[in-house]
Amino acid sequence: MSDFLQVILLGIVEGITEFLPISSTGHLLIAESLGLGARSDVFNVVIQAGAILAVTIIYWSRIWELLTNFRKPDNKDYAIKLAVAFLITAVLGIVIKHFGAKLPETIQPVAWALIIGGFWILAAEWFAARRPETDQIFWSVAIAVGVAQIVAAIFPGTSRSAATIFAAMVIGGANRVVATEFAFLVGIPTMYAASAKLAWDALKGGNAQVENWGDIALGFVVSAVVAFVAVKWLLHYIQSHRFTLFAVYRILLGAALLLFLPGA
Repeated sequence: MSDFLQVILLGIVEGITEFLPISSTGHLLIAESLGLGARSDVFNVVIQAGAILAVTIIYWSRIWELLTNFRKPDNKDYAIKLAVAFLITAVLGIVIKHFGAKLPETIQPVAWALIIGGFWILAAEWFAARRPETDQIFWSVAIAVGVAQIVAAIFPGTSRSAATIFAAMVIGGANRVVATEFAFLVGIPTMYAASAKLAWDALKGGNAQVENWGDIALGFVVSAVVAFVAVKWLLHYIQSHRFTLFAVYRILLGAALLLFLPGA
């Protein structure tokens, strides 16, 4: 398989999985282990930024409303909570990096995270269905979402979107639509910052010369286009469906990896 096709396929995998609660990082590791070739952290994070660009476009009217009408009490409260959630992630991210936390390079922990996360989704849906729903984002949600992003970053297969959406639903009782919007909006500055940091480190450390920036650019574009379609579908889907489908998929995929993939 040509490198060009591999990059396109990785961009498609990233675009589909970044915002569905099934783990983009885990799926990229699986794809690479199945023959699509190992890629650098810079490649993986920058194509994630392509997916974030898609969400930025989809939520642009909401973002613009928050920026231009910041003095409006509801907008100000919401924007501050977004900022706090992002800052919690940023601070905890610096702490775990200081202690040398690294992503696993084998499939087994990803498989287990997929399975555990699948059962977590089922439990969270069960719990959320038995408490009153709200369209409000409380401070407890902002804090929980900030922490959840770091948990997902440490354990590939967890899924950032799953961790943050269900943290909002379980901790704060937010309905699916409200929880999803807040989780996705927090992800925008988080992933842009992560992409910029890794790109800067590559440039500063002289690693830019070994990066194939053409491949990175192609993966970014493919990821952005595919993610736009995937997120549009997801936002329509959750209007009338639970996340149970994704939980079942995670459990079946994790079990299949443990049973059939060599080295898992």
